[in-house]
Formats: sequence, C-alpha cells, structure tokens
Amino acid sequence: EGVRGRPILVTGAAGSIGSELCRQLAGFGVGRLVLFDNAETPMHNIRLELEERHPGLTFTPVIGDVRMPERLNHAFATYRPQIVFHAAAYKHVPLMEENPCEAVLVNVIGTRNVALKCLEYNVEKMVMISTDKAVNPTNIMGCTKRLAEIYVQSLGLAIEQGTIEGATKFVTTRFGNVLGS
Repeated sequence: EGVRGRPILVTGAAGSIGSELCRQLAGFGVGRLVLFDNAETPMHNIRLELEERHPGLTFTPVIGDVRMPERLNHAFATYRPQIVFHAAAYKHVPLMEENPCEAVLVNVIGTRNVALKCLEYNVEKMVMISTDKAVNPTNIMGCTKRLAEIYVQSLGLAIEQGTIEGATKFVTTRFGNVLGS
C-alpha cells in the first residue's frame, strides 16, 4: 500500500538504514513521519537534514528505545502509525559476538516489543528490516535477526490462522551486506 498522507513510524530512524528510509519516505508525501531512535546526536542530525530538505514535512523525532515497551507505547498511542518500518537493531558482527546479551535484547526482544505494539494499536503493516546474515546464521548478530524474523513470521501466521486476534500484516525484508557495517 502507499504511504502518501499516512502516519508512518520508523524505528532506528537515525541509523544507516533507518535514516535512508526516512529520506525516501519524506519524498513520498507521508502524512506524518515519526522517527524513533535512542541515539541523540544522529537523531538531531537527521532532524536538521529533514527540516532543510523537506520544509513541508510533518515529522516528529522521538527519543526512545525498542527495549522499553512503555516508550514505544507513548509513540504508538500519541501518533497512531498505520505503517511501521522496524529498522532498529544492533548490526555490527564483532561487537555482538562480544556482547551477545545486548544483541538478544535489542534484536529479538526489541522486535517482539515493536510487533506487539503494532498488534495492540491495529497497525496495518509492519515491515521488519533484516539482514542477509540471518540466512543460515554463523554469528550472534545473524542468529538474533533470524530469531526476530521467525517471531514476526509466526505472529503473522497465527493471525492468518485465527489463533491470535489482530489485523497487522507482517513483512520481512533482508538487506544485503553494507560496506563498513
């Protein structure tokens, strides 16, 4: 479905993939673009860029963490997004090998938190941004992203089968390896 005139939320909006999604969405005439990220300086930078490039765009930066359901709740309750692009993730393979608990908290639990808010607030569609490293994963980062994919796909299947009530359509897309990531 189109995004024109609709409220859209992007998690990880200040990151490499999330910020590019925001740039693209800004050009499509969205109704409101909600940028959700916990990184203050990158959020400030994307805000300045969007204000300069798209003066007519209605957008709201929200500092928050996908690990915290109550902050997600604020964003969903206040802005009522119809489509959510979930790009928030830890993605640096060596760092996640050294900090596996954080990879699980952000990539798995964070994804679950976002998906459950999508269900609770009757979001039409959640697009989960995954990675090619989730294919036959050989590292912690890839494993956590694969787990997140399985969770989201299972939730979508449960809705289709009527096991869980909800109308959200869950879509997963894998981005290929990005130089320097």
